[in-house]
Amino acid sequence: MNINNIENILNDIMDINGAIATAVIDWKSGMALGVRSNGNFDIELASAGNAEVIKAKMATMQSLGLSGNIKDILITLDTQLHIITLVPNNEDLALYLALDGTKSNLALARAKLKVAVA
Repeated sequence: MNINNIENILNDIMDINGAIATAVIDWKSGMALGVRSNGNFDIELASAGNAEVIKAKMATMQSLGLSGNIKDILITLDTQLHIITLVPNNEDLALYLALDGTKSNLALARAKLKVAVA
C-alpha cells in the first residue's frame, strides 16, 4: 500500500458493492489515517475498536508462541461483515472495511482488499 495514495485507495474500496465504511488505521495507536463512510456509521469509533481487536490477536499469538503474520480478521454480524486486512509491507497499518452483509460478496471484497494492500 502506498501511503501517499490513501485517498484513492479508500475511494476504490467504497466502490465495493455493499460498502458501508472503510479506513486505513495505525493499529498500534488506534488512529485512523483516512476514512470514508456512507454517513450512517461511526468509522472513527469502529477504527479505534478494531485496533484493539488486532492488538488482542497479536498478544494472543505471542502468548501461544505462534509465528507468522495475520493476513486478515473477519467478523460476521447478523447484517454486516467486517474485514480487517493488515498491510504486509507496513506492519503498523491495517485496512478496515464494514460491509452490508445482504448486498456484498465476501470473496470479491477480500480480493479487492488484497490488491489494495499490495
